[in-house]
Amino acid sequence: MSRFDQLTDTVETYQALAAENYARVRQLAEELRAGLCDHLGASDGVCVQLVPPQGEFQPKAYGDNAFSVAPRGFRPLGPIAFGIAVRVTRATDWIRVTMQCQKIGEHLILDIQGGESFKLDLPLTGDDSIKLFEYVYQHVLNWFQSRIDQYQQGEYGTREIGFDFSRETDSANA
Repeated sequence: MSRFDQLTDTVETYQALAAENYARVRQLAEELRAGLCDHLGASDGVCVQLVPPQGEFQPKAYGDNAFSVAPRGFRPLGPIAFGIAVRVTRATDWIRVTMQCQKIGEHLILDIQGGESFKLDLPLTGDDSIKLFEYVYQHVLNWFQSRIDQYQQGEYGTREIGFDFSRETDSANA
């Protein structure tokens, strides 16, 4: 076997594992989106979207573009980031929570920016899913409550980088 054949065989294995990694993270993100929306119980059922982890966003389904790694082509084998947008008003205001996911052993580790890490198996099951959905809900709720508390105490000026916000526009509905 030539060095080139050895190199290309190794890269084929690498790419197969990168595809597997993407599929696992995508499955977790989709389960999180659907389960969190059900957990929140919005009467219209429109309350969580997968969005890019950085940059401007609209609260719409981004599909493949919600992830830091493309689903096709030459992909890096490593952690994958994504964002979830959570509707926080009865109108059109949304907040983004950024997450990063990586495989350690046979588990996925989900790191929530500014929050906790979760060791998960797929598909999400009973206790794991409920703990995760409740944590994300509390994470967002506590962010707002802490700002309310700081304002009421007269200590609300900070240099902290917090959540990203978006307002749904007519073009996002198209």
